[in-house]
Order: sequence, then structure tokens, then C-alpha cells
Amino acid sequence: MKYDLITILGPTACGKTSFAAQLAFCLNAEIISADSRQIYRKMDIGTGKDLADYDINGKHIPYHLIDIADPGYKYNLFEYQRDFLSAYNDIKSRNVVPILCGGTGLYLESVLKGYKMMPVPQNDELRTRLEGKSLEELTQILSTYKTLHNTTDVDTAKRAIRAIEIQEYYKVHPQEFVDFPEIDSLIIGLDIERDLRRERISQRLRVRLKEGMVEEVQNILNSGVSPDDMIYYGLEYKYLTNYILGNLTYEQMVSELEIAIHQFAKRQMTWFRGMERRGFKIHWIDSQLPMEEKVNMVVNML
Repeated sequence: MKYDLITILGPTACGKTSFAAQLAFCLNAEIISADSRQIYRKMDIGTGKDLADYDINGKHIPYHLIDIADPGYKYNLFEYQRDFLSAYNDIKSRNVVPILCGGTGLYLESVLKGYKMMPVPQNDELRTRLEGKSLEELTQILSTYKTLHNTTDVDTAKRAIRAIEIQEYYKVHPQEFVDFPEIDSLIIGLDIERDLRRERISQRLRVRLKEGMVEEVQNILNSGVSPDDMIYYGLEYKYLTNYILGNLTYEQMVSELEIAIHQFAKRQMTWFRGMERRGFKIHWIDSQLPMEEKVNMVVNML
């Protein structure tokens, strides 16, 4: 294969996982996840792991970077790059094709662009100073730094404080960056028409609620993970936790969560379009094409 890696990206509900698994089945490949929340154990329904998609015609498609951390842990970008590289090198050492699949733009770009990252410890003094500030105030503070990445995923004060903490550390320790290798990837984007995407998001939300998404969050909270830590993960876990705490009615939770997921999908597409402006060539494929046709299109690009 003339590429080091195949990347499958696209907004939520476009069918990335099933497509990547079918492509992996065809190429005898393995999948590395680029989803910032599927790394957590027990967070299955809310993150849409769809693990059944990895079993095709009696064959299990190996996947990496799913279920590698416990709920409550604050996994970061440096750790993702480190863990990606470990999985990537392992797969390549066995002469197997790696497929990177996910919708977390920051994770994808950190690999494809080779962000030079370093581990950033917690700064308690800075956190104390920032405590109590609004998300708007924190976002303004963050904008004063020369940030290494987009802030579209910063949707809570805790996330914003962590982003400021990282930028402050980089300012004081500019020489400690860890090199990341250049990876030549074929990048495939699954394109889904906006109205269809919205329809799928709404339908999928109702299915997941019926599958026990509320109970999933309740069980994690019962295990000792704090509500603040669950809210930190955003989207489903933010709104369901607030519902469980009594801050939202069930109808409010469903309505506000649905809107938030639509907004998230729009932000994902904004990120991917931004990647194109930053020089990445994304080959867009209509998500509605028959699976075999989509797989053959990618195989022909190889």
C-alpha cells in the first residue's frame, strides 16, 4: 500500500464504524479509534461504540483505543498521541493495514499533522485562580494564548480551564515537545446530507434512550464517579447527568440533548472543512452509496 494509514472521518451518525469495519474486513486491516469518549469503559450506549459492527461474517475485526480508561479519568491529547503511536507501530510491525476511524477532529489532526505534544501536569494554583469564572470569561482568556488547536470542543468550564492550563504550561516550557512521525494517510470522508444527518441523529437518540442510556449513566454515577466528572464528558453524559440530578425534566433533557448533538455534528463538519483549508486532502464519499461500492472506491484509491 502506498499510504502509511487509511483515515475514515465524518460527522456523527454518518456510518463511520460500520464502513471502517467492512473496509477492514476486505483489507484484513485493524482499526484505531479516534473518538475522545469511546476510550472509556462502561460508557457504551452514550458514546455509540456499536461493537457488534466489528464482527463480520464470523470474523472479528481487531480494534484499538476503545475501553482503555475508566470513567472519571481525564484522558488527554498527549496520551492519545502516545497510545495511537503504540497501536500504529504494533499493527505496522505485523504488516497489517491500520485504519484510523473517528469523528474527534482534534485527535485526527494531531495524528495526521503530527502535533508535537508534551505531558502537562495539573496546575492547582492556576485552577484556583480560574475557579468561578464563566465559560465566556474562560474562553476569552484562552483566546489570548497562541493555541495549538481549535477550541470547538470546549463546551464546559472544566474543559476550558484544562485548555488554559495546557497553554500556560507550553508558554513556560517551550522546549519539551515530543516529536511525532510524519504519517502519509489516505483520508476518506463520509458525506451525509444535512437533513438526513439530522433525521438519523434524532432517531438514534431515541433508540439509545430505549436501550438504557439513562441507566448506563446512573450505574456509572452509582459506581462512585462524580456528577461533575460525568458532565465533563459533554453531550449525552452532560444532559443525562443533569436529568438524573433533577436539574432537567425528561422532556427538557431529550430536547436540549438533541439540539446539542445537531450542533456538535455541525461543529465536526466545520472542523473537517477547516482541515481542508489547512491543506488536508479529504476524499468525500456519499454515505448513502451501497457498502460494497464505497469499499471498492477506497480500494481503487490504494
